[in-house]
Amino acid sequence: MLPFRMVTHAPLARLLWFASPSFPTGGYAYSHGLEFSVEAGEIPTEARLESWLDTFLQHGAGRTDAILVRHAHRAARSQLQLQTLIELAEAMALGLERHLETTAQGAAFAAAATIWGPAQPAAPYPVAFGAFAATQGASEHEACIGYLAATLANLVSAGIRLIPLGQSAGLRLLRALEPTLLAVAEATATATLNDLGSAAFQMDIAALRHETQHTRIFRS
Repeated sequence: MLPFRMVTHAPLARLLWFASPSFPTGGYAYSHGLEFSVEAGEIPTEARLESWLDTFLQHGAGRTDAILVRHAHRAARSQLQLQTLIELAEAMALGLERHLETTAQGAAFAAAATIWGPAQPAAPYPVAFGAFAATQGASEHEACIGYLAATLANLVSAGIRLIPLGQSAGLRLLRALEPTLLAVAEATATATLNDLGSAAFQMDIAALRHETQHTRIFRS
């Protein structure tokens, strides 16, 4: 009975590893433009950080990436479809640093994931995550939630270091944003590639301005 259980739950265990902060994607080095917004005085408190993260999930790259994860999961065994998604994902990355953020993390994820399976083609992070999760037997919905949780955890970590806030504040933020995360995952289940797009303009401008920020500790 025990071996059967281990096989049944292996995809979930692997998904937890892939979404873990300890999985070496280098996500700790990126802030998605958050660093500039904090320095500019736009995010001085826990409440403002929660609002920024909520916007990221609902109207920014969080939603877009969730759609890409889902479609990459479905296209995992079609190189032609994956290439289309790779091109779309790169096109959705506004500015040099956003492009670096998604491509570098995707490459790091693919390199680390070879321990579980064959090397994957170079792809932006959400495409690499969704496609590989599919090959490991994780469901599309679980992969979407796992990706969003991993991304949100990285941004919360960046925020509590930048403002700064304590670890308890970070946990409160994760708990407060849980309903939004799950709602975005659910809402993207039927999204098509025509639904790709964001409306987080201030966030996008901050990411562009971060490129010339004088003093910084993050790469985006």
